[in-house]
Amino acid sequence: MICSVTALIFTEPGIILTEMTNASMDVLRLCAELLAIYTIWMGLLEIVDQTGLGNKLANLLKPLIRWLFKIDDPQTSKYIALNISSNMLGLGNASTPMGIKAMQRLDDGSGVITPAMIMLLIVNATSIQLLPTTVVGLRATAGSTSPSDIIFPTLIATIITCITGVFLTKLCQKIFNKKGAEK
Repeated sequence: MICSVTALIFTEPGIILTEMTNASMDVLRLCAELLAIYTIWMGLLEIVDQTGLGNKLANLLKPLIRWLFKIDDPQTSKYIALNISSNMLGLGNASTPMGIKAMQRLDDGSGVITPAMIMLLIVNATSIQLLPTTVVGLRATAGSTSPSDIIFPTLIATIITCITGVFLTKLCQKIFNKKGAEK
């Protein structure tokens, strides 16, 4: 930014303020669009939690959560289920509060990251996107003629990355568990 402003001072000093103002307005517009999208989905997640659907979702995903995270705590499972499901709907930022709550419950207080915490990070970073709603919403507000064209390619890419991430995490856990047992 400093280099850009310096270059503009020497080449076209008159447009510095105009461009900075336009950029600020663009940022505010984007924030308002994202706020509208997240307000809708955060409200929906709160309804899911208040109606007990979160617990039902946790029960539905219980075998997967138990296999991935090696936990049996219903509250943590609920947070993880809500986090995974909102990520699957493309609500990455809206899923963050549930991810933080799950991470806090997975922390054993030792100051060392646990295997379950690592898996939660991997699942969040590589989450399968059934509906990339945030990106579709942004494309729609930007005037795209077909904002949902990215759904199928996104689904394929995220399935591959999620399976690869989980596989590599499980493999690393086995390797490190084996090395730890040998010591």
